[in-house]
Amino acid sequence: MKRVLVCDDDENISEIVALVLTDADWEVYTIPDCNNMIEKIESINPSVIFMDHKIPDEGGIVATRIIKNDPNYCDIPVIYFTANDDIDALAEKAGADYILQKPFNIKQLEETVSKAFKSYQANLTEED
Repeated sequence: MKRVLVCDDDENISEIVALVLTDADWEVYTIPDCNNMIEKIESINPSVIFMDHKIPDEGGIVATRIIKNDPNYCDIPVIYFTANDDIDALAEKAGADYILQKPFNIKQLEETVSKAFKSYQANLTEED
């Protein structure tokens, strides 16, 4: 099953992502903060993670670094998404794999998650 974890405190964004991706046969989980990221990832086991830059608590940069520094979860693609103009620099600083500039359209959302999932599948194949 394709699972996505959406980390964003904006309920409207989370709902839009959930609606679009559920229609595309994704199992979608949303969280409004980045407390206990590793525990949340362990329980959900996502194939892709969307990370908001301004998510409460540690923020997107720290939360993404926590994921990318964990040997069990570092291969899960992280899509960094924000309305900030410097999204490229922020995503690079965080160690994210992909970016999605807010506001985004449905096609951009679907294309980005599709690319991320393909890289996740490729990583799984390499590990076998």
